[in-house]
Amino acid sequence: MNSDELDYQQMNGLDLAYLGDAVYEIYVRQHLLAMGLTKPQQLQRQSKQYVSAKAHAALFALMEAEDYLTPEEMTYFKRGRNANSHTKAKNTDVVSYRISTGFEALVGYLYASHQIERLEELVTWVFQQVEDGKTKANGTTKK
Repeated sequence: MNSDELDYQQMNGLDLAYLGDAVYEIYVRQHLLAMGLTKPQQLQRQSKQYVSAKAHAALFALMEAEDYLTPEEMTYFKRGRNANSHTKAKNTDVVSYRISTGFEALVGYLYASHQIERLEELVTWVFQQVEDGKTKANGTTKK
């Protein structure tokens, strides 16, 4: 896909989240395969730690605690979080679902604005938080 054609500044939060979901999913799948996981059931189970709405909510709480996002990144996160989605949250509460949409919009924004170095920094940070067990308190991984 050629993101040169995307005017991310004019995209609504749901469009950014749609893009961000796909981009983030590629990073997660590549990461899990690089870890040596090969069985579909293993991959699916492990990916939930990174891609579920609960995981995104826990990660965003850590981002807030560390003041990790720039003001502009927060703007795009909020654009996604506050978007009026017509779909219902599955297997999670509405607040976590909205935060997850904000997280995906943030990823979409970084990708569409060609901030790939920052996107990869964010993804690396996310992977580290999950693998260090820092999302366990919010129920995203088994204790």
